[in-house]
Parts: sequence; C-alpha cells; structure tokens
Amino acid sequence: MKIAVAGASGRAGSEITKELARRGHTVTAIARNPEKIAALPNVTPTKGDVLDQAGLSNLWGGHDAAVSSVHFLASDPLRLIGAAKESKVGRYLVVGGAGSLEVAPGVKLVTTPGFPAEYKAEAEKGGAFLDLLRQEKDLNWTFISPSALFIEGERTGKFRLGTDQLLADASGKSWISFADYAIALADEIERPAHARQRFTVGY
Repeated sequence: MKIAVAGASGRAGSEITKELARRGHTVTAIARNPEKIAALPNVTPTKGDVLDQAGLSNLWGGHDAAVSSVHFLASDPLRLIGAAKESKVGRYLVVGGAGSLEVAPGVKLVTTPGFPAEYKAEAEKGGAFLDLLRQEKDLNWTFISPSALFIEGERTGKFRLGTDQLLADASGKSWISFADYAIALADEIERPAHARQRFTVGY
C-alpha cells in the first residue's frame, strides 16, 4: 500500500515508518526536517508541516492510509482532521495517548492523582482530539492509544489489544515499546478491525 506518515522522524513515527517499510509498503515519510529520517527501502523522506492544512492534504492525497504521529501540543487536531478529509485518504490513523484511557469506569488516567503534571496538558489535548474524531461522520479514522509508558524497547511481536481501558501486566505495569506499537498499527492498516474506534496496545 501507499502510506503517508506525518512525524516520521519522531520516536514513534520512525518505528512506524521502519515497520511499514519492512512489510514492503511504499511510505511517504513526512517531517519538518526530512534529513533526520533514516534511509530505508520504499521510504521517501518528504518535507512537510503539520500546521499547514493545505500542504498536508496535498502530501496525503493519493495514499491508502495516512498516519499522524505528532505531539498534540505541537499540532492542531482541526487542521489534521481537515487535511485528512480534504485529501480523501482511505484511512486516517492517529498515534494517540494513554491519558484518555479508563483506569476504572468513568475514571480517565489523566485525572488520577499520580498522573505526571508535566504530561497533563498533552494528555488532555489528546483526549480532546479523540472527542473530535468521534464526532466525524465521514472520515475513516482509528485512534491508537499506547499504554501509560511508551518507551524504547524490543520488537517482540507479543502484546495485547484493548479498547478504552488501560492495559497493565501482572505486576501492574502499563507499558509498550515503540517497536511493538508500530506492529499493532501496521497490523491495523493491513487488516482493519477498528474503523472509527479507539483501541489500545500493551503487554
């Protein structure tokens, strides 16, 4: 498939780009500084600005899927959603956050006392992005939340999927590596199972 990845030089975006290339997809890897994107087969580093709705729409046009892997505070969800709609891209996938996941019925992770203050604004904006997507009637979107800790780590291929509840392992740790998250996202592109839904991935 032809897949565009915005934020392809970031930690999650670079792993997603690598995973898609590994599977033989043709990737348009978009970043403000495309020289930071690793040279990979089937990957075209491309300069783009996620705040430029028209420019992003042009870059995403003609692709089977577009992926947003950008910080919520450094982007505008209305412009991203607008670009996805204008581009008529087949699917729009968003690298989400864990803050909007529930730790108990009706209780979001971002509202719990132990949630790090320095991540709160980013998490709240991610939750607002998800709310906007849920109002979309025409866009074929999927919002993929990582677990609480989204970190460098091995590509194991062994993880669980959930819906709106935070996943944790037997010890209570909630985490996922960028590499394994990338597998889950690539799987979703190849075998759609969560159209117009949020899902989460963790160990």
